[in-house]
Parts: sequence; C-alpha cells; structure tokens
Amino acid sequence: MKKILLTATAFLMLFSCQNDQTESIATNATARRSCASQDVLAEQLAADPTLALRMNQIEAFTQKSMLTNKLVNGKVVIPVVVNVLYKTAAENISDAQIQSQIDVLNKDFTATNPDFSSTPAEFAGVAANVGITFELVKINRKSTTKTSWGTRDAMKKTKQGGLDPTSPTTTLNLWACTIGGGILGYAQFPGGSLATDGVVIDSNYFGLSSAASYPYNLGRTGSHEVGHWMNLRHIWGDASCGDDLVSDTPVHKTSNFGVPTYPYVSTCLPDHNEMTMNYMDYTDDRGMFMFTNGQKARMTALFVSGGARAGFGI
Repeated sequence: MKKILLTATAFLMLFSCQNDQTESIATNATARRSCASQDVLAEQLAADPTLALRMNQIEAFTQKSMLTNKLVNGKVVIPVVVNVLYKTAAENISDAQIQSQIDVLNKDFTATNPDFSSTPAEFAGVAANVGITFELVKINRKSTTKTSWGTRDAMKKTKQGGLDPTSPTTTLNLWACTIGGGILGYAQFPGGSLATDGVVIDSNYFGLSSAASYPYNLGRTGSHEVGHWMNLRHIWGDASCGDDLVSDTPVHKTSNFGVPTYPYVSTCLPDHNEMTMNYMDYTDDRGMFMFTNGQKARMTALFVSGGARAGFGI
C-alpha cells in the first residue's frame, strides 16, 4: 500500500531539486518531455515554509474524502481563461489552436479520446472517466518584448510584463508563451498562492500544434499539466520506485520516454508492468492516453465542499 501522507520535511526532501531556469533561456528544441512543476514546487516550498503545511492539510482532506466517498457527485465544468503572451506571430497562437487544447482536455478527462481504447486489458479495470469538463470563457492577448519567460512565474504578473490570473478561485488560467530551456510546461499544485495559480504551456505545444512540435503536438502537455493542477504527481513519484500517492498506479522505476512497447516490465520489485500510457508519465503525446480511478479520486476530492478547489464544484 502506498503511503498517503507527507510531513513538511518529507515534502522538502521529495522536491529538493532546485529550479535553475532563467528568463534568458530561449531554446525550444527538446528531444524529451520536460515538466518543471516539481522544480517550481521545490522553489515555492523553500520560499514559503507554510506551503508544506497547507499541502499536508489538502492531502489529509483528500484521503478523508476518498475513504468516506464524499466525492463530487454532480458535474464539474471548469471555466478556462487563456493568456497568450507573444513576441512573434508564431507565438500569437490562433483561436482555433486554443480551442483545440480545450477539446483535447475534454476528451482526455472524459475518456472519449479515441486512443483510450488502446488501454491494455491489464489496466482496463482501473482506467477512468474522470468526468470533468472544460469551457473556454476568454482569451487575453498581450504583445511583449520577451524572447522567453523561464519558470519563475513572470508570465503570471502584469507588473513583470505578463498577465495576472483572472478569478483564480473559480477559473483555470492557462498561459501560452515561450518558456525556454526545453520546458514544455508546468503547473502550480493546490495550496499555492492564488496570484500564481494555473498552468503554463509553451506555445509550441499548446493544443493540436504543428508537425514541427512532434512528438508533443497532440495537446497532451495540457492534460499532463492540468493533472498536476488537480493534485496529481508524476507516476514515478519523482524518485526511484517512488510513490505518487495513488494506490492503483503501478510503481515506476523512473520517468519513461518515447512510446514504450507494452508490456514494459518494471525493475521495481515485485515484478510488474509499468503503466507507461498514463498521462502523468513523460511519454510522447501519442503514447499517453489514460488516468486511473485512484487518480480520479484524488482530482475530484478537490472540488467537494471544503476542498482546495471547492469554488469550482457544485
């Protein structure tokens, strides 16, 4: 059984790697998926000692909600505001590309994505329809002089040239911009400051993007990062044979890349197959296509009365 609660010290140990991204990094070339959510969290934990306590309270509430089955029974529809920051015409992504990201999220979070049927029989019993949908309500655009934004949340701050989040207690804010450093995206976990709450996705990988963005051109960076925003960890627990706080995901040795051939046998004992097609791994967009019931339980626990994102619930 995987451990379900972390102390403040454990949080700091688990996310001890430091974020060294700077705003001056301009390269977008990337051969492997790179998500900076854990690095950003480590920096936030170091800067705010109370964050670990808030996250522990959220974790305790999540576990209690799952144990008592006090989860959202109604329909949760997430209003989405997209903030586009651009210097070049290519960064000023179209309304159609933005809507394509919303469409991908709606399919992936309701198990209506066509590749969901590719789930191996071994995992079919835990493959989930999360049942959360997304609605685009506004697009904000801003021309800037920045060539890249890094991962220090400058894009979320009007005073630093970005755009402040819109109504973050009731709205999911997405920022589309050039991040740099090969980072595809990053999210803020529940418990962080409302002033920086939301998800950042590099404009090259936002929604159904061009063939030049292959193998990350199917909008799954958004599905992965929104998973973090809804309290999911990387499936390998950001440690060798680590703990992602979900009981029905197999233990992974580490992150997986590309499109591993199933069955992919783990080196973590006892012998078992890894769930490389889970959205919270690092595989290519075409190689990830499912959440689990355990992950669904973690996500939906946020939206019940008293949950960290109860403002979105009904």
